[in-house]
Amino acid sequence: MVTFNLKENAKLSNDEIKIIEEAKKLPVIYDDDSPELTEDMEKSFIAARNKKPYHKEPLTIYVSSSTLEKAKKMGTNYITILGMLLDKAVDEYKLLQ
Repeated sequence: MVTFNLKENAKLSNDEIKIIEEAKKLPVIYDDDSPELTEDMEKSFIAARNKKPYHKEPLTIYVSSSTLEKAKKMGTNYITILGMLLDKAVDEYKLLQ
């Protein structure tokens, strides 16, 4: 289960509050795709989340304004997405050599 706190200034509508209250009453249903976590599984997930797989370095690149506009349409995490795309492009380029 994922739990998080809303930002202090965030406002939920009455409908959203009602949906959340109703969802709290629903039973948790486990299946093959979503099994109940064992204690070992939970520890593994926590360890993986805390472990950093690689060190990120800041990088300044120049792109066209049209590319930047397209990237921004990907959402607020567009910089992360561009970083992942660049990682993938470099990996594939290395495979071609």
